[in-house]
Amino acid sequence: MIYLDNSASTITKPKEVIKAVEEALLHFSANPGRSGHQASIKTALMVEEVREQISTHFNNGSSEKVIFTHNCTHALNLAILGSAKKGGHVICTENEHNSVLRPLEHLKREGLITYSTAYQSDKRGIRLTDIAPLVKDNTYLIVCNHISNVNGDKAEIEEIGKFCKEHNIVFLVDCAQSAGHEKIDMQKMNIDMLAFAGHKGFYAPQSVGSLVINGDIHLSPILFGGTGTNSLELFQPELYPERLESGTISTPLILGLGAGIKFVESNFNDIKSKLDDLTTFINYELRKLRVDVYTEPENANGVIAFNIPNLSSSDVATLLDEHFGICVRGGLHCAPMKHKALGTTEQGAVRVSLSYFNTVTHAQKLLSAVKYILKKDKSSISKTLQKIEKKKGSQKN
Repeated sequence: MIYLDNSASTITKPKEVIKAVEEALLHFSANPGRSGHQASIKTALMVEEVREQISTHFNNGSSEKVIFTHNCTHALNLAILGSAKKGGHVICTENEHNSVLRPLEHLKREGLITYSTAYQSDKRGIRLTDIAPLVKDNTYLIVCNHISNVNGDKAEIEEIGKFCKEHNIVFLVDCAQSAGHEKIDMQKMNIDMLAFAGHKGFYAPQSVGSLVINGDIHLSPILFGGTGTNSLELFQPELYPERLESGTISTPLILGLGAGIKFVESNFNDIKSKLDDLTTFINYELRKLRVDVYTEPENANGVIAFNIPNLSSSDVATLLDEHFGICVRGGLHCAPMKHKALGTTEQGAVRVSLSYFNTVTHAQKLLSAVKYILKKDKSSISKTLQKIEKKKGSQKN
């Protein structure tokens, strides 16, 4: 099997991550911060070490403002819903994932906010000039996708961050597809809140992520419950991270994330170089074929989107999987505005997404498979897909 769906979740985990999760299950399964006994304290110290790692990696200035979440979606919802201002205005971009668009739409339908969408004028990604004209007197938040999960378009977040600081607007960045292979300095880039998923660029287990806060941002909780502090009180504590972390956190996943961050930091240049080389190679080779490529060659961020004319992206993904053992994602990618901008709402897009563990051989086999599909006529492809569906039906029965 060749796995090229790493934007959804990396499948190959470094041995250090696997070992960290195993050790956590064996030695650090006490509930951190809930008891005063030795086992609980020992586990809490391990968790705090990872909190410090994340704080240092993104330079937010305070490990207390590192909030553990279930995933990037949870982190983005916490940031958007927790910062909502009645009568306020928010700006997002055409590249946003539904984990941004749906909470914004929820707040809008509840009559709490309005929001505007910035559309990119530069083929490489969102620029400050796309966002600045949308600012209103009541704009309190700008949400920006760093790297598109659909086609790898990249926003100029440093310029946008500087603008936000100058205009006293909170800046939230979705780093689901950039954390782990892009250098992100929250203080230098004036990022107030940053959301990421552990299971992508940090090669951690699924269901762990973080909302990282820089500076004096006050968020209302969206989840209420036990925090291990102020247990006699019927309201959430004011202090971070307890204010935003109710219930038992997942120590094994958090320690796995810590190991993933160490792995990335030790191999950062190699990871970035490999993603750049493989993305560029696949992009240029696809452009020699009769396919539509939606990723600009300059955006070598590990994500390439394309379509074969007159074939749905889902059918192409099925053929690659069933006939060649190549895992990619077809269809829509939870980013409706981006697909509308690309003109792919009907066809979707075939997304190839890479990790450090992919190779040139993987890329070459993908390209050979695409060439094979291009040689087949529509009737032949239709018969093949019917056989695949029949096979899947018999397997279910």
